[in-house]
Amino acid sequence: MTKQLSLLGFFGTLLIVAALGIAILREPARQVQAADDIRVAAVEEGLDLYATNCVVCHGAGGEGMAAYPSLDNEGVRAMDAEDLFRTIERGRYNTAMAAYGSEEGGIFTDMQVRSLVTLIQDAPWDAVAAHVDELGLTPPALAVAEIDAALFEQVAALEDGATLSAGLDVYATNCVACHGANAEGSTLAPALDSEELRARLTDADMTRIIVQGVPGTLMAGWERALPAADIDAVVALIRRWPELSAAGIALPAIEAAPIDMSPAAIAGGSKLYDLLCTQCHGIDGYGTPLAPALNNQTFLSQTEDAAIQQIIAGGVPGTTMPSWGGYLTEADIAAITAYLRSLEATAPAMAAP
Repeated sequence: MTKQLSLLGFFGTLLIVAALGIAILREPARQVQAADDIRVAAVEEGLDLYATNCVVCHGAGGEGMAAYPSLDNEGVRAMDAEDLFRTIERGRYNTAMAAYGSEEGGIFTDMQVRSLVTLIQDAPWDAVAAHVDELGLTPPALAVAEIDAALFEQVAALEDGATLSAGLDVYATNCVACHGANAEGSTLAPALDSEELRARLTDADMTRIIVQGVPGTLMAGWERALPAADIDAVVALIRRWPELSAAGIALPAIEAAPIDMSPAAIAGGSKLYDLLCTQCHGIDGYGTPLAPALNNQTFLSQTEDAAIQQIIAGGVPGTTMPSWGGYLTEADIAAITAYLRSLEATAPAMAAP
């Protein structure tokens, strides 16, 4: 009996040792699977956080919007995770990048910030863009002037035409919505083809404005979005714009997608305006001490629909005008624009004091 018990104990020990061995062999694979499950969960959470908070600056697919930098590049993906965490948590001083960490006054917990870090470093950006589109949160396309090859050839024929061509390309892609197709200015931004401006500002002054932006206006700092060579090319273009005019070179007018001006669209925009905009811009858009009047001929007649949409989507850095692009769909923004446009026929000639 004792011998049988000893044999049972021996075999039992062998089974335990074998089970432990199998468990040890399986442990690395289990740990890899667990880590992968955590990563997938973090990406899923990060997707919704990104869609509702980040797309208006960084784009639906991380491509960057206007002056705001791209995230879909190897430089960002290769960043140390802790550095990226601190950037999201604390923001970047003197830029539009606010602090999002709860301990810094933001809205994200540490876990949510880490989910965004995982998304930025691991997720395929085409899948992110598709998810943002499914949610209806893709920001309106930026207004861009289309330049054909023949026009570029005209510019290239001028003295140092390569620099002017580079500057014109950057201008057409990033500046026309506010400064006008041919730098004539608008209610959003001053004319750049101006002898007064060229006399008043040195090249260093222009570079500083482009790099740093102008607080309280739509002019954001472009330092992180444009390389120094592109900024230098734009400065050269502004300085030499009269040469383009003398050569008969002009950018085509921006063709913006038409806004739905149906009664249903205007009614929907009116409802959204009452909910979101009245507190600052006043009932019927007549303005308050917090924000300017929108219901006036000066603003409505001189501001294109695409520009109004961009203001709503991107906000105005350094002011109380927030960016609504992460919270409103493109259709919502278009509806608010339709409502404002519907006021134009009866709008006062000037804004109320």
